[in-house]
Amino acid sequence: MESEIISGLSALAQPTRLQAFRLLVTHEPEGIPAGEIARALDVPQNTLSSHLSVLSQAGLVSSKRQGTTIIYRANLEHLRTVISFLLKDCCAGRSEICAPLIADLTPRPACETC
Repeated sequence: MESEIISGLSALAQPTRLQAFRLLVTHEPEGIPAGEIARALDVPQNTLSSHLSVLSQAGLVSSKRQGTTIIYRANLEHLRTVISFLLKDCCAGRSEICAPLIADLTPRPACETC
């Protein structure tokens, strides 16, 4: 389990891969073609392919061929696993440590009266 966590964190520790993953998250659940990712990030397609390969090997990205296009998607379940591991492991069961972190991760509804 720890090797999967290390792999995921390591993959996201590179700026272009982090940008690509963040872009993929915004395109869930439909995904986004590789060419669009390359254009959005202004990265050559061969360079992007290497970055997406690292993210895929880390379990953070999946791909599916549609004709001549490859559609990439963020694996949010694996991201949840990585984050959960960190919270559970680092907090060592001490909820007073984790509570503020969890609160920061919890989406809040838009305030209509603010």
